[in-house]
Amino acid sequence: MAQHESVARPYARAAFEIGREENALPAWSALLADAATAVVAPEIKAGLNQPGAKGDRIARMLADICVRDSAAIALAQNGYGLNFLLLLAENRRLEALPEIAAEFEQLRAEVENTLDVTLSAAAPVSEEQRARIVAALKQRFGRDVRLNFVLDESLIGGARLQADDHVIDGSVSTRLAKLASALVH
Repeated sequence: MAQHESVARPYARAAFEIGREENALPAWSALLADAATAVVAPEIKAGLNQPGAKGDRIARMLADICVRDSAAIALAQNGYGLNFLLLLAENRRLEALPEIAAEFEQLRAEVENTLDVTLSAAAPVSEEQRARIVAALKQRFGRDVRLNFVLDESLIGGARLQADDHVIDGSVSTRLAKLASALVH
């Protein structure tokens, strides 16, 4: 994975620059997210590692899969997106797509002054609670906040917020783990 991270930066920057010039950052986000999800699927991953695998066929198959919205469809099937996937295939870099997508999203968030935050909770969180969390995070970080909610029953109770490198963990499972560690040591 670490090797993919260093490979991902120049590809993500190239996709970002093209997306910005074409005013198509959301379409690029959709394309890269869909392709990154597809490339880690076991059947596609196995195809990438087969001797004599045709990278261009896999890239075209990925382009066909990336059909979340109309802009992403056009980008994937006959635009810069298809060429981007073909270039990745030619350079045997399709496996780096998850890291490329993540790096692209960081670049996009910087330019759009947004912050992607993942709220993981053991129970559903009301819209009112989400709005208060978004308001507090917006005030703290001075950026617009896109909140993604994940129901994670393994937390037992409480919640966990992750924004870039910042983590606020108020989950019961973490508290229990700390208690167990304190008892052992």
